[in-house]
Amino acid sequence: MKNIQNKWIRGAIPALLLHCSIGTVYCWSIFSQEIANYIGFSKGAVEWAFSFAIFFLGMSAAFLGSLVEKNIHKSSLIATITFTLGMAGTGFFIWYGGKCLASGTPSKLSLIGIYVSYGFIMGIGLGSGYLSPVKTLMLWFKDKKGLATGLAVAGFGAAKAIASPVMQWMLKNLGDGGIYKMFYILAAVYFVMMFIGHLILAKPEGWIEPQKKSKEEGIIATLKTEPVISYIAIWLMFYINITCGLAIISQEKQIIKCIGLGSFIGIISMISALFNAGGRIGFSAWADKMKDRNTIYKMIFIISIVLSAVVYLTNGIANGNGNIILITFVLALNFMINAGYGGGFSNVPTLLSDHYGMGNISAIHGITLSAWAFAGLTGNQVANLIVEKTGSFIELNGTTVNPTGYQNVLIFTGALYIAALLLSVFLVKKTDLHKQA
Repeated sequence: MKNIQNKWIRGAIPALLLHCSIGTVYCWSIFSQEIANYIGFSKGAVEWAFSFAIFFLGMSAAFLGSLVEKNIHKSSLIATITFTLGMAGTGFFIWYGGKCLASGTPSKLSLIGIYVSYGFIMGIGLGSGYLSPVKTLMLWFKDKKGLATGLAVAGFGAAKAIASPVMQWMLKNLGDGGIYKMFYILAAVYFVMMFIGHLILAKPEGWIEPQKKSKEEGIIATLKTEPVISYIAIWLMFYINITCGLAIISQEKQIIKCIGLGSFIGIISMISALFNAGGRIGFSAWADKMKDRNTIYKMIFIISIVLSAVVYLTNGIANGNGNIILITFVLALNFMINAGYGGGFSNVPTLLSDHYGMGNISAIHGITLSAWAFAGLTGNQVANLIVEKTGSFIELNGTTVNPTGYQNVLIFTGALYIAALLLSVFLVKKTDLHKQA
């Protein structure tokens, strides 16, 4: 009974507390326009704060992976402090920007402050907080590592579904300056949640980290245990899946408006978030039953390719308004892209552990998360560029949309999904997931 309690109290619960906090980074689209309006800059200028947050998430994970390997308590404390400090700092610079705008001049300092707070400082908290619980859960659930990592990162995906309605309520009910007040409140709430998670997070009793007697037993040596092309392929697959996911998810609201469901955006966004979280648990738990965990990635890419092709060939986004069949295809694409996006995250640490063992998994996982950093700078930005430069904007259901532009995004993502599938099939070496402890 003690071991069962510890598995959940010392592993799963702190993982959820940490990830349900930092996962709110994906609520960005809910308040980005409000920030832009309040400080007097364009939404495009403000949008870089989110891109920087994802970039520094991946890069901090890459550089802090070794710290997580050595001391999860130090890394989880760093995550707690930097994430909540960055959130509070974002609130401060929004307040400062609004004050400057009220006096007649938008402040570039406020925009830079938001970049630093939301992008850099919060980004460090995101990276260290994302990594901290993952290996711990894999150690607690050694026979079901996929389920373990699915539980860990499901909180990251579920955070949007949980926090979105709360944020929308605060924006409507906190009065003048509600946007910066919201950040102050959330910083306090998430500090409590993350600090509790930090305090109770612990590895199983009796676990001893493998001793590295020389540099040859370090990360580089671990990666050399099989052809380096396998690792490069895994990194590229992970990068492509995130890039495509961000490209589609960033256009989700406008696509929904195109098919005539603008009044249901809140509900559909919540369902998408649930698919994201469900994909993290479902795909990873399913992979536990497979001899080769890479099979899950093949399935994710095939599903994404087929649904993208159906929507593109039927011109579903442009012609979906009022057509229940086309609407169903577009929604299926959106939901399954979200599920595959989440599933890609939860499966990568276990796929890496199947290839390279548990000895350096936090460090290797951290290096692999650098793919997330670069995807954060390319996915939504390339999608926005395609929408801006192709097709034409029209008035539809009281809003300005570019159906052809959104369709063209599918050409970009579809080609990348095909490339990812080829990498998965031909370059990632097969492993037996039961051979690694």
